[in-house]
Amino acid sequence: MEIWINPACSKCRGAIGLLDAEGAEYTVRRYLEDVPSEAEIREVLERLGLEPWDITRTQEAEAKELGLKEWARDAGSRERWVTALAGHPRLIQRPIITAEDGTAVVARTDEAVRDALDRRS
Repeated sequence: MEIWINPACSKCRGAIGLLDAEGAEYTVRRYLEDVPSEAEIREVLERLGLEPWDITRTQEAEAKELGLKEWARDAGSRERWVTALAGHPRLIQRPIITAEDGTAVVARTDEAVRDALDRRS
């Protein structure tokens, strides 16, 4: 199990606390420093069953500068979004936990973290 975090994020700290309380084995990826490649973002999206715009923090200043709210949200625009996330990792919703069963969750709630824990093999 891997968790993508921004240490400054309270939701990330909460998710780590819950993982620790449950005795989970996991690795931490500080995704602002260890930026995911476009291929890694595509893989996580597949595991999540989501589109790139579903995990984009559209209220961030960078999102406003890029004009993301006006970008099309369709198959033809998918790669443009993936490229934006790889180039501006602060736009990636956090935390994301990749579960052992090959799925992933956006772990912004305790319930989502527990869901990832339940997916351990």
